[in-house]
Amino acid sequence: MKAPASAPTPGSAQEPQEPRWLTDEEQHVWRSFMEGVTLLDDHLDRQLQRDAGMPHVYYGLLVKLAEAPRRRLRMTELAMLAKITRSRLSHAIARLEKNGWVCREDCPDDKRGQFAVLTDEGYEVLRQTAPGHVEAVRQAVFDRLTPQQQKSLGEIMRIVAEGLQPAEAGADLPWLR
Repeated sequence: MKAPASAPTPGSAQEPQEPRWLTDEEQHVWRSFMEGVTLLDDHLDRQLQRDAGMPHVYYGLLVKLAEAPRRRLRMTELAMLAKITRSRLSHAIARLEKNGWVCREDCPDDKRGQFAVLTDEGYEVLRQTAPGHVEAVRQAVFDRLTPQQQKSLGEIMRIVAEGLQPAEAGADLPWLR
């Protein structure tokens, strides 16, 4: 957000609580970023709904399960990897179970814990959907960027993600809610 016209200039002796308003260039970068993320998410959701009848978040869950040993992860670990709340994960897994793509299993060593397990049917859906999804990602992002821009984007997003995942106890992270 830009400073209101009547706001004191940053660094003035007034109000030490004054926000550090974005410059015009920062505002441009921020809005471009948000527009790009929103349009990319919509693009990928539409592609996956059309090709597999699932939203992008569900596809990401199937991928994480497919990459896990024995195609299974504890629900808490899956929420952390997917960067979503446990409530959102529980709802998503219920929908994926209804489709027959995932099942839940109790943890033998923890009465309260559960595993999410990718079924053979879920693996097959993922296998059939992956080529179209990869092509949608490639066309939307990688084909538009030079190799240096790709590297810079990766570095920038890694810095942002790391900064939003504090290691200290009590951090407010989605998978802890």
